Amino acid sequence: MFPEKWKKRALHLKAETFALYLAARDPGTPWYAKLLVAGIVAYALSPIDLIPDFVPVLGYLDDLILIPLGIALAIKLVPDRVLARCRLRVQETMQDGKPVSRLSGAVIILVWLVLAVSFMLWAYKIFMA
Repeated sequence: MFPEKWKKRALHLKAETFALYLAARDPGTPWYAKLLVAGIVAYALSPIDLIPDFVPVLGYLDDLILIPLGIALAIKLVPDRVLARCRLRVQETMQDGKPVSRLSGAVIILVWLVLAVSFMLWAYKIFMA
């Protein structure tokens, strides 16, 4: 029972995050809400935290508190009609399967290729010079 509750909460948080992503791209969303959503996503994906993760207990506590609080604030700042429309799009997308972004995939592959080529050039200069 307990793991099922957490699983449902995680799926709900995932859906809300995707809805906020869509809302940030909607022209009806105010600029300050878009800025907050961008900040939340940047903080969530950033390797730099306010409290480093290796600090016992507190390291993950900032992620468990700050990100959900930021998401809750962003939901309050996005107009209800925009958020309702985005949530509907999320439900439709989730029914069809997982959302796919070919552009994001291409960017990730390009970044890895650039890093690999850069590493090979660096290694060549170090070891063959």
